[in-house]
Amino acid sequence: MYRVGWPFWKWAARHVPLLIRLEVEHDREAGVFIVTSNDLDGLVVEIPDTASAADLHREIDDCVSMLMAEALKKAPKSSPVTAWRGDALAA
Repeated sequence: MYRVGWPFWKWAARHVPLLIRLEVEHDREAGVFIVTSNDLDGLVVEIPDTASAADLHREIDDCVSMLMAEALKKAPKSSPVTAWRGDALAA
């Protein structure tokens, strides 16, 4: 997989699956998860911490797809793979 943000990533999007690293923070006071990425400019997803994991993944996928289509001026041929580190989702 090729990471979004690396040189020539837009060209690579036409040929190989892309990887987007996510940072997930849990704001206990607000009761939300906040998902951002240094790889994909503009990605900010906020979802209640009561939402299911499926809802979180769906919301992230929708936002990533929209931003990727904007960055590439068309939808990528394959869906990017998202990965995160940390235990924010386990808490």
